[in-house]
Amino acid sequence: MSIREALPFLIPVVLAELALFIVTLRHILTHRRYKRGSRTLWVVVSIVGINFIGPVLYFLLGREEA
Repeated sequence: MSIREALPFLIPVVLAELALFIVTLRHILTHRRYKRGSRTLWVVVSIVGINFIGPVLYFLLGREEA
């Protein structure tokens, strides 16, 4: 399978990943309280684990319920 054949499948995945990352960073930077960790920790986890893992971890473990 060449990159041209995979491109129609990769574009939606990359766009979804980017959207999730942006929503996660926005949420981290606009809220003051977290269940676990600090703002710096969650920004680093989100950036290092950008392949869905970091943002998903934040929403599962770090996000404080309103």
